[in-house]
Amino acid sequence: MAANPIRVIITGATGMVGEGVLHECLLSDEVEAVLVVTRKPTGTPAHPKLKEILLPDFFDLSSVQSQLAGYNACFFCLGVSSVGIAKEMYEKLTYNLTMGFATLLAAQNPGMVFCYVSGKGTDSAEKARMHWARVKGKTENDLQKLPFRQVFSFRPGIMTPTPGLKNTLSLYKWLGWLLPLMRALSPNSINSLAEVGQAMIHSVTRGYDKKLIEVPDIRMLAKQR
Repeated sequence: MAANPIRVIITGATGMVGEGVLHECLLSDEVEAVLVVTRKPTGTPAHPKLKEILLPDFFDLSSVQSQLAGYNACFFCLGVSSVGIAKEMYEKLTYNLTMGFATLLAAQNPGMVFCYVSGKGTDSAEKARMHWARVKGKTENDLQKLPFRQVFSFRPGIMTPTPGLKNTLSLYKWLGWLLPLMRALSPNSINSLAEVGQAMIHSVTRGYDKKLIEVPDIRMLAKQR
């Protein structure tokens, strides 16, 4: 175990990114405990580091509030696609839900580092033509105003999946053979899912001098030892 291991809260662990981040946390000797807050069980095999609590409604945190104190970091991997969803609902599930959860955590864990999974192409100026990019940009900006020790917004691009995990999106399964070629042709648009998880852990244990963590930053953070 590392000299000063961290205690981490993870959301979105039933999705591809959250499952991958959880996997890296369970492997890392820099993480001593993981609390997964989830709407439904993840199905992850029992592990001495792992605790899951069910939260059917992320807009009502009263049932779990007392269990969210005493953590060093939150890896917020919960999110929805903007495809096929009304703008108002996308804003509610992206901005309102994230800010509500983060505001509670900041009050209970002022020394916490909050890592938010945003997306490549997010617009910090909140003026982009794409609605999702403006909403993600507003979420990133307003998270920075909360009294966390530090907030990092992760902007991964295409992600090569971690073998053996069950929540890999079908798109990645079908196009897996193309990913090595894409990495060679456009290295700044692709990470491995393992790199994302490792970079999140290292952003907490080692720090980083940027708030917006783009693809090259993810790769650099993941390699830190």
